[in-house]
Amino acid sequence: MKSKKKIGVLAFHGDVIEHIEATKKASNNIHFETDVVPVRTKDIINTLDALIIPGGESTTLHKLCEREGMWEKMRRIKNIFGTCAGAIMLAKAVRHKTPDQKTLELMDIDIDRNAYGRQTESFEKDVKTNFGYIPAVFIRAPKIKRVGKDVKILAKNDRETIACEQRVGNNYYLAACFHPELRSTLFHEYFLRNVR
Repeated sequence: MKSKKKIGVLAFHGDVIEHIEATKKASNNIHFETDVVPVRTKDIINTLDALIIPGGESTTLHKLCEREGMWEKMRRIKNIFGTCAGAIMLAKAVRHKTPDQKTLELMDIDIDRNAYGRQTESFEKDVKTNFGYIPAVFIRAPKIKRVGKDVKILAKNDRETIACEQRVGNNYYLAACFHPELRSTLFHEYFLRNVR
């Protein structure tokens, strides 16, 4: 049995370096050996124990994943953490999506893309999470409008759900509307504990 877990970070665009660094730091913080790798081709997908999907532009991410022939393989990864556009990609339903936009449809959540406004309306705010207060950065962020009965809410911004998790059989999914990789490792530590 391999001791190290291989954690992939989808590396087409978005906060790829920041997620890689946050994951490595989180691994050290919880004393969990991982191999953190950028993911740009389908060949690496089958070797992953977990995948992190960063923010960016959700329609572009979908098209790039399909172009590389990795879309269906991604759906079979047991542990996925999506932030911002990554959260959109995990959702079963998306409001205001483009006509040809697809999601992985893995989490029982409805999400509204770009609901927090344009890039110029980005903001940072301390939010209450199950791990205490953390500074959260919102950049063209989506809003989670509905969560299914098996989805556990982990953080809110006032009344809005901004982070949640779901177990589906042996699979584990974590979604955040904001960018935890920019200010904290707490969400990465939590994700890795679930992977472990």
